[in-house]
Amino acid sequence: MDAMQANSPAAKYGTTTERTSDRELTVTRSFNGPAHLVFKAWTTPDLLKRWWVPASFGISLVGCEVDARTGGTYRFLFAVPGQSEPMAFFGKYLEVTPPSRIVWTNEEGGEDGSVTTATFTEKDGRTHLVITDVYPSKEALDAALESGSTGAFPEQFEQLDKVLSGEA
Repeated sequence: MDAMQANSPAAKYGTTTERTSDRELTVTRSFNGPAHLVFKAWTTPDLLKRWWVPASFGISLVGCEVDARTGGTYRFLFAVPGQSEPMAFFGKYLEVTPPSRIVWTNEEGGEDGSVTTATFTEKDGRTHLVITDVYPSKEALDAALESGSTGAFPEQFEQLDKVLSGEA
C-alpha cells in the first residue's frame, strides 16, 4: 500500500511506516543494541518512562504499570495540559516471549482498539523491530492515521536510542 515519504520525519530516524492493508499498519526500525536490552526497554516501567512519550508532545507519563507476561496487563497515565484528569492507555498482553515477541491489545478505544505485535530480531548486536497494528476496521485505521496518533514512533525511537546508549 502507501509507504511514508523518504524525506518525512519518520525516514529521518530510520523508522518506516507502511499501511500494508485496509486494517494494518507496519512500522520498522533497527536499534544499536541486543534484543534482550531492547525488549527490556519495552517491558520495564522505569525504562518506558524515559522514552515512551515524545518530548515534543508536551505531555507527561505520570503512571506506568506493566505486568509483561502472557495474560498480564498494562496501564499508562498521561498528564495532558488543560485536562484535569489524566488520559489512560491500557490493555492486556496476549503473548510475551522474551526477548523476541510481544502482542498486546489497545483497549482505550473500545471496539476501535487495535492489536499490536512487536517482534525483536537480533543480528550482529543490532535489533530489528517490526511492529504490526491490526485495527478492527478500515475506518478505525483511517481515524488513527488522521488523528496523528500513529506518527509518534520516530521521535519515541530516537529517545529509545538514547536510553539504549546510556544517554538518557
